[in-house]
Amino acid sequence: MDDRLQPLRTAIDAVDRQLIDLLNQRAQLAMEVGRIKHEAGAPVYRPEREAEVLRKIGTLNAGPLTEAGVTGIWREVMAACRALERPVTVAFLGPHGTFSEMALQKQFGNAVLREPCASIDDVFRAVEAAGAEYGIVPVENSTEGSVTRTLDLLLATPLKIIAEVALPVHHNLLTLDGSMKQVKRICAHSQALAQCTEWLGHHYPDIERAPVSSNGEAARLASTDPAVAAIAGDIAAQRYGLMAVATHIQDDPQNRTRFVVLGKQDTTPQSAPGRDKTSLILAVPNKAGAVFHMLAPLDAHGVSMTRFESRPARSGTWEYWFYVDIEGHEKDPKVARALDALREVCAFYKSLGSYPAAG
Repeated sequence: MDDRLQPLRTAIDAVDRQLIDLLNQRAQLAMEVGRIKHEAGAPVYRPEREAEVLRKIGTLNAGPLTEAGVTGIWREVMAACRALERPVTVAFLGPHGTFSEMALQKQFGNAVLREPCASIDDVFRAVEAAGAEYGIVPVENSTEGSVTRTLDLLLATPLKIIAEVALPVHHNLLTLDGSMKQVKRICAHSQALAQCTEWLGHHYPDIERAPVSSNGEAARLASTDPAVAAIAGDIAAQRYGLMAVATHIQDDPQNRTRFVVLGKQDTTPQSAPGRDKTSLILAVPNKAGAVFHMLAPLDAHGVSMTRFESRPARSGTWEYWFYVDIEGHEKDPKVARALDALREVCAFYKSLGSYPAAG
Protein backbone atom coordinates (compact mmCIF):
# COMPACT_ATOMS: atom_id res chain seq x y z
CA MET A 1 0.00 0.00 0.00
CA ASP A 2 2.82 2.42 0.83
CA ASP A 3 4.28 1.95 -2.65
CA ARG A 4 0.97 3.00 -4.16
CA LEU A 5 0.40 5.91 -1.76
CA GLN A 6 3.85 7.49 -1.99
CA PRO A 7 3.45 8.97 -5.53
CA LEU A 8 0.10 10.44 -4.50
CA ARG A 9 1.56 11.95 -1.34
CA THR A 10 4.41 13.45 -3.35
CA ALA A 11 1.88 14.99 -5.76
CA ILE A 12 -0.13 16.38 -2.82
CA ASP A 13 3.01 17.94 -1.34
CA ALA A 14 3.70 19.63 -4.69
CA VAL A 15 0.16 20.99 -4.87
CA ASP A 16 0.46 22.25 -1.27
CA ARG A 17 3.58 24.21 -2.21
CA GLN A 18 1.68 25.81 -5.10
CA LEU A 19 -1.26 26.62 -2.83
CA ILE A 20 1.01 28.31 -0.26
CA ASP A 21 2.64 30.40 -2.98
CA LEU A 22 -0.75 31.44 -4.40
CA LEU A 23 -2.24 32.19 -0.98
CA ASN A 24 0.68 34.46 -0.15
CA GLN A 25 0.30 36.19 -3.53
CA ARG A 26 -3.34 36.80 -2.61
CA ALA A 27 -2.27 38.09 0.80
CA GLN A 28 0.17 40.55 -0.79
CA LEU A 29 -2.62 41.87 -3.01
CA ALA A 30 -4.92 42.17 0.01
CA MET A 31 -2.28 44.18 1.85
CA GLU A 32 -2.09 46.57 -1.09
CA VAL A 33 -5.88 46.86 -1.05
CA GLY A 34 -5.61 47.65 2.65
CA ARG A 35 -3.13 50.46 2.02
CA ILE A 36 -5.46 52.02 -0.55
CA LYS A 37 -8.45 51.70 1.80
CA HIS A 38 -6.46 53.28 4.63
CA GLU A 39 -5.53 56.27 2.46
CA ALA A 40 -9.18 56.70 1.48
CA GLY A 41 -10.53 56.14 5.00
CA ALA A 42 -12.57 53.18 3.77
CA PRO A 43 -13.64 50.28 6.03
CA VAL A 44 -11.60 47.06 6.05
CA TYR A 45 -14.68 44.83 6.11
CA ARG A 46 -16.96 45.04 3.09
CA PRO A 47 -19.72 42.43 3.42
CA GLU A 48 -21.07 43.01 -0.08
CA ARG A 49 -17.63 42.41 -1.63
CA GLU A 50 -17.09 39.25 0.41
CA ALA A 51 -20.55 37.96 -0.55
CA GLU A 52 -19.71 38.50 -4.23
CA VAL A 53 -16.38 36.67 -3.90
CA LEU A 54 -17.98 33.68 -2.18
CA ARG A 55 -20.71 33.46 -4.80
CA LYS A 56 -18.17 33.53 -7.63
CA ILE A 57 -16.02 30.89 -5.93
CA GLY A 58 -19.08 28.68 -5.61
CA THR A 59 -19.84 28.93 -9.32
CA LEU A 60 -16.19 28.21 -10.25
CA ASN A 61 -16.08 25.03 -8.19
CA ALA A 62 -16.26 21.90 -10.35
CA GLY A 63 -15.84 19.39 -7.49
CA PRO A 64 -15.25 16.98 -5.95
CA LEU A 65 -15.25 19.48 -3.07
CA THR A 66 -18.78 20.64 -2.19
CA GLU A 67 -19.76 24.28 -2.67
CA ALA A 68 -20.18 24.62 1.11
CA GLY A 69 -16.72 23.18 1.65
CA VAL A 70 -15.08 25.51 -0.86
CA THR A 71 -16.84 28.64 0.39
CA GLY A 72 -15.96 27.70 3.98
CA ILE A 73 -12.28 27.49 3.04
CA TRP A 74 -12.47 30.79 1.15
CA ARG A 75 -14.16 32.57 4.02
CA GLU A 76 -11.18 31.74 6.22
CA VAL A 77 -8.77 32.80 3.47
CA MET A 78 -10.55 36.16 3.21
CA ALA A 79 -10.57 36.52 7.01
CA ALA A 80 -6.82 35.89 7.21
CA CYS A 81 -6.16 38.38 4.41
CA ARG A 82 -8.50 40.93 5.98
CA ALA A 83 -6.58 40.64 9.25
CA LEU A 84 -3.39 41.61 7.40
CA GLU A 85 -5.10 44.88 6.45
CA ARG A 86 -6.18 45.41 10.07
CA PRO A 87 -7.91 43.14 12.61
CA VAL A 88 -11.52 44.12 13.33
CA THR A 89 -13.43 43.67 16.59
CA VAL A 90 -16.91 42.15 16.63
CA ALA A 91 -19.23 42.26 19.65
CA PHE A 92 -21.66 39.39 20.26
CA LEU A 93 -24.01 38.06 22.92
CA GLY A 94 -21.72 36.13 25.25
CA PRO A 95 -20.18 34.46 26.99
CA HIS A 96 -18.13 32.38 24.58
CA GLY A 97 -19.94 29.36 23.19
CA THR A 98 -23.25 30.97 22.18
CA PHE A 99 -25.02 30.61 18.85
CA SER A 100 -24.26 34.31 18.38
CA GLU A 101 -20.56 33.43 18.43
CA MET A 102 -21.22 30.65 15.92
CA ALA A 103 -22.95 33.17 13.64
CA LEU A 104 -20.00 35.55 14.08
CA GLN A 105 -17.61 32.80 13.05
CA LYS A 106 -19.74 31.89 10.04
CA GLN A 107 -19.87 35.50 8.82
CA PHE A 108 -16.40 36.82 9.68
CA GLY A 109 -14.21 33.71 9.92
CA ASN A 110 -11.80 33.13 12.78
CA ALA A 111 -9.32 35.95 12.16
CA VAL A 112 -11.25 38.63 14.09
CA LEU A 113 -11.18 39.95 17.64
CA ARG A 114 -14.26 38.79 19.57
CA GLU A 115 -15.92 40.91 22.25
CA PRO A 116 -18.47 38.93 24.32
CA CYS A 117 -21.25 41.04 25.82
CA ALA A 118 -23.64 40.28 28.68
CA SER A 119 -26.77 41.34 26.80
CA ILE A 120 -28.10 42.38 23.41
CA ASP A 121 -28.23 45.95 24.74
CA ASP A 122 -24.50 45.77 25.45
CA VAL A 123 -23.78 44.63 21.89
CA PHE A 124 -25.52 47.74 20.56
CA ARG A 125 -23.71 49.96 23.08
CA ALA A 126 -20.32 48.47 22.24
CA VAL A 127 -20.68 49.37 18.55
CA GLU A 128 -22.33 52.75 19.17
CA ALA A 129 -19.48 53.75 21.52
CA ALA A 130 -16.81 52.37 19.13
CA GLY A 131 -15.68 49.71 21.59
CA ALA A 132 -16.24 47.32 18.70
CA GLU A 133 -16.48 48.05 14.98
CA TYR A 134 -19.29 45.58 14.39
CA GLY A 135 -21.88 43.70 16.38
CA ILE A 136 -23.95 40.63 15.66
CA VAL A 137 -27.37 40.05 17.25
CA PRO A 138 -30.24 37.57 16.77
CA VAL A 139 -33.32 39.08 15.16
CA GLU A 140 -35.71 36.16 14.55
CA ASN A 141 -36.07 32.42 14.94
CA SER A 142 -38.04 30.13 12.64
CA THR A 143 -39.77 28.48 15.63
CA GLU A 144 -40.18 31.21 18.24
CA GLY A 145 -40.44 34.29 16.02
CA SER A 146 -38.78 37.65 16.52
CA VAL A 147 -36.29 38.62 19.19
CA THR A 148 -38.28 41.57 20.46
CA ARG A 149 -35.42 43.24 22.32
CA THR A 150 -33.43 43.47 19.10
CA LEU A 151 -36.42 45.00 17.29
CA ASP A 152 -36.89 47.61 20.02
CA LEU A 153 -33.21 48.57 19.97
CA LEU A 154 -33.15 48.85 16.17
CA LEU A 155 -35.79 51.56 16.45
CA ALA A 156 -33.54 53.89 18.43
CA THR A 157 -30.01 53.04 17.29
CA PRO A 158 -28.04 55.09 14.74
CA LEU A 159 -26.37 51.83 13.63
CA LYS A 160 -27.18 50.15 10.33
CA ILE A 161 -27.71 46.56 9.32
CA ILE A 162 -24.85 45.74 6.94
CA ALA A 163 -25.18 41.94 6.66
CA GLU A 164 -27.33 39.02 7.77
CA VAL A 165 -26.50 35.44 8.75
CA ALA A 166 -28.88 32.46 8.73
CA LEU A 167 -27.71 29.76 11.14
CA PRO A 168 -29.18 26.27 11.58
CA VAL A 169 -29.79 25.83 15.30
CA HIS A 170 -29.04 22.36 16.64
CA HIS A 171 -29.54 22.11 20.39
CA ASN A 172 -27.70 19.57 22.54
CA LEU A 173 -28.32 18.57 26.14
CA LEU A 174 -24.92 18.81 27.84
CA THR A 175 -23.48 17.83 31.22
CA LEU A 176 -20.04 17.31 32.73
CA ASP A 177 -20.10 13.51 32.41
CA GLY A 178 -22.73 12.94 29.70
CA SER A 179 -25.35 11.63 32.13
CA MET A 180 -28.35 13.10 33.96
CA LYS A 181 -27.86 11.21 37.26
CA GLN A 182 -27.03 14.31 39.35
CA VAL A 183 -28.94 16.92 37.35
CA LYS A 184 -31.54 18.97 39.21
CA ARG A 185 -32.12 21.78 36.70
CA ILE A 186 -31.74 22.39 32.98
CA CYS A 187 -30.46 25.84 32.01
CA ALA A 188 -30.63 27.67 28.69
CA HIS A 189 -31.73 30.93 27.12
CA SER A 190 -35.52 31.25 27.32
CA GLN A 191 -35.86 30.86 23.54
CA ALA A 192 -33.79 27.67 23.56
CA LEU A 193 -35.98 26.23 26.32
CA ALA A 194 -39.05 27.09 24.26
CA GLN A 195 -37.55 25.48 21.16
CA CYS A 196 -37.06 22.20 23.05
CA THR A 197 -40.33 22.16 25.04
CA GLU A 198 -41.78 18.95 23.62
CA TRP A 199 -38.53 17.00 23.83
CA LEU A 200 -37.90 18.06 27.42
CA GLY A 201 -41.48 17.33 28.39
CA HIS A 202 -41.20 13.82 27.01
CA HIS A 203 -37.76 12.91 28.40
CA TYR A 204 -37.31 15.00 31.57
CA PRO A 205 -40.72 16.38 32.61
CA ASP A 206 -39.86 16.60 36.31
CA ILE A 207 -36.55 18.46 36.11
CA GLU A 208 -36.66 22.23 36.69
CA ARG A 209 -36.04 24.43 33.64
CA ALA A 210 -34.17 27.64 34.45
CA PRO A 211 -33.77 30.45 31.90
CA VAL A 212 -30.40 32.23 31.87
CA SER A 213 -28.95 35.06 29.79
CA SER A 214 -27.55 32.82 27.03
CA ASN A 215 -26.83 29.22 26.12
CA GLY A 216 -23.14 29.99 26.56
CA GLU A 217 -23.83 31.03 30.15
CA ALA A 218 -25.79 27.79 30.66
CA ALA A 219 -22.80 25.80 29.41
CA ARG A 220 -20.46 27.73 31.70
CA LEU A 221 -22.70 26.93 34.69
CA ALA A 222 -22.87 23.26 33.73
CA SER A 223 -19.07 23.12 33.54
CA THR A 224 -18.81 24.06 37.23
CA ASP A 225 -21.87 22.28 38.70
CA PRO A 226 -22.81 18.62 38.09
CA ALA A 227 -26.39 19.44 39.17
CA VAL A 228 -26.81 21.63 36.06
CA ALA A 229 -27.46 20.48 32.50
CA ALA A 230 -27.20 22.99 29.66
CA ILE A 231 -28.91 23.29 26.32
CA ALA A 232 -26.31 24.63 23.91
CA GLY A 233 -24.50 24.05 20.63
CA ASP A 234 -21.34 22.21 19.67
CA ILE A 235 -19.11 25.26 20.13
CA ALA A 236 -20.18 25.51 23.79
CA ALA A 237 -19.56 21.81 24.41
CA GLN A 238 -16.03 22.15 23.03
CA ARG A 239 -15.20 25.35 24.90
CA TYR A 240 -16.47 24.19 28.32
CA GLY A 241 -15.52 20.51 28.13
CA LEU A 242 -19.06 19.16 28.28
CA MET A 243 -20.43 15.85 27.05
CA ALA A 244 -23.68 15.29 25.20
CA VAL A 245 -26.55 13.49 26.89
CA ALA A 246 -28.54 13.90 23.68
CA THR A 247 -28.06 15.82 20.43
CA HIS A 248 -30.47 17.67 18.13
CA ILE A 249 -33.17 17.96 20.79
CA GLN A 250 -34.92 20.95 19.17
CA ASP A 251 -38.59 20.25 18.42
CA ASP A 252 -38.28 21.58 14.86
CA PRO A 253 -35.52 19.84 12.88
CA GLN A 254 -35.45 22.82 10.48
CA ASN A 255 -34.94 25.32 13.33
CA ARG A 256 -32.93 28.36 12.16
CA THR A 257 -32.06 31.72 13.63
CA ARG A 258 -31.43 34.86 11.61
CA PHE A 259 -28.76 37.24 12.87
CA VAL A 260 -27.92 40.73 11.65
CA VAL A 261 -24.54 42.45 11.60
CA LEU A 262 -24.54 46.03 12.90
CA GLY A 263 -22.11 48.73 11.80
CA LYS A 264 -21.79 52.38 10.88
CA GLN A 265 -21.00 52.08 7.17
CA ASP A 266 -23.17 51.93 4.07
CA THR A 267 -23.01 49.07 1.60
CA THR A 268 -23.09 49.25 -2.18
CA PRO A 269 -25.45 47.23 -4.38
CA GLN A 270 -24.15 43.87 -5.55
CA SER A 271 -23.65 43.31 -9.25
CA ALA A 272 -26.20 40.50 -9.48
CA PRO A 273 -29.83 41.67 -9.07
CA GLY A 274 -31.89 40.26 -6.23
CA ARG A 275 -28.91 39.63 -3.97
CA ASP A 276 -29.61 42.48 -1.51
CA LYS A 277 -32.27 43.22 1.09
CA THR A 278 -33.40 46.44 2.73
CA SER A 279 -34.95 46.68 6.21
CA LEU A 280 -37.33 49.46 7.25
CA ILE A 281 -39.33 50.63 10.26
CA LEU A 282 -42.55 52.42 9.34
CA ALA A 283 -45.57 53.94 11.04
CA VAL A 284 -48.81 55.33 9.64
CA PRO A 285 -51.65 57.44 11.04
CA ASN A 286 -54.23 55.40 12.95
CA LYS A 287 -57.05 55.56 10.41
CA ALA A 288 -58.91 53.24 8.07
CA GLY A 289 -56.87 51.94 5.12
CA ALA A 290 -53.59 53.39 6.37
CA VAL A 291 -51.65 50.11 6.21
CA PHE A 292 -52.98 49.37 2.71
CA HIS A 293 -51.81 52.78 1.49
CA MET A 294 -48.44 52.24 3.21
CA LEU A 295 -47.79 49.05 1.25
CA ALA A 296 -49.21 50.26 -2.08
CA PRO A 297 -45.93 51.90 -3.28
CA LEU A 298 -44.13 48.56 -3.04
CA ASP A 299 -46.71 46.92 -5.28
CA ALA A 300 -46.78 49.88 -7.67
CA HIS A 301 -43.02 49.71 -8.23
CA GLY A 302 -42.71 45.92 -8.33
CA VAL A 303 -40.77 45.55 -5.06
CA SER A 304 -41.24 42.26 -3.19
CA MET A 305 -41.76 42.27 0.57
CA THR A 306 -40.15 39.35 2.42
CA ARG A 307 -41.13 40.22 5.99
CA PHE A 308 -43.84 42.27 7.67
CA GLU A 309 -44.24 42.49 11.43
CA SER A 310 -45.86 44.91 13.83
CA ARG A 311 -44.75 45.98 17.32
CA PRO A 312 -46.78 48.14 19.74
CA ALA A 313 -45.58 51.73 19.81
CA ARG A 314 -46.17 51.85 23.60
CA SER A 315 -47.96 55.16 23.24
CA GLY A 316 -51.15 53.92 24.87
CA THR A 317 -53.22 54.69 21.77
CA TRP A 318 -53.03 51.32 19.94
CA GLU A 319 -50.44 52.55 17.47
CA TYR A 320 -47.80 50.30 15.95
CA TRP A 321 -44.34 50.22 14.40
CA PHE A 322 -44.11 48.08 11.28
CA TYR A 323 -40.88 46.20 10.57
CA VAL A 324 -40.58 45.50 6.86
CA ASP A 325 -37.93 43.70 4.80
CA ILE A 326 -37.92 44.09 1.02
CA GLU A 327 -35.88 42.62 -1.80
CA GLY A 328 -33.27 44.88 -3.37
CA HIS A 329 -30.87 47.63 -2.38
CA GLU A 330 -32.17 51.10 -1.57
CA LYS A 331 -29.93 52.44 -4.37
CA ASP A 332 -31.57 50.18 -6.97
CA PRO A 333 -33.71 52.46 -9.18
CA LYS A 334 -37.08 50.77 -8.67
CA VAL A 335 -36.46 50.35 -4.93
CA ALA A 336 -35.44 54.00 -4.62
CA ARG A 337 -38.67 55.10 -6.36
CA ALA A 338 -40.75 52.88 -4.06
CA LEU A 339 -39.03 54.25 -0.96
CA ASP A 340 -39.56 57.84 -2.10
CA ALA A 341 -43.26 57.10 -2.39
CA LEU A 342 -43.27 55.36 1.00
CA ARG A 343 -41.85 58.43 2.71
CA GLU A 344 -44.80 60.48 1.44
CA VAL A 345 -47.47 58.21 2.97
CA CYS A 346 -45.74 57.25 6.25
CA ALA A 347 -45.94 59.21 9.47
CA PHE A 348 -42.58 57.68 10.41
CA TYR A 349 -39.89 56.22 8.14
CA LYS A 350 -36.53 54.75 9.09
CA SER A 351 -34.20 52.76 6.88
CA LEU A 352 -32.16 50.23 8.85
CA GLY A 353 -29.88 49.72 5.87
CA SER A 354 -29.36 47.62 2.75
CA TYR A 355 -27.18 44.53 2.90
CA PRO A 356 -26.34 41.24 1.15
CA ALA A 357 -29.08 38.65 1.63
CA ALA A 358 -28.00 35.45 3.38
CA GLY A 359 -27.55 32.48 1.08
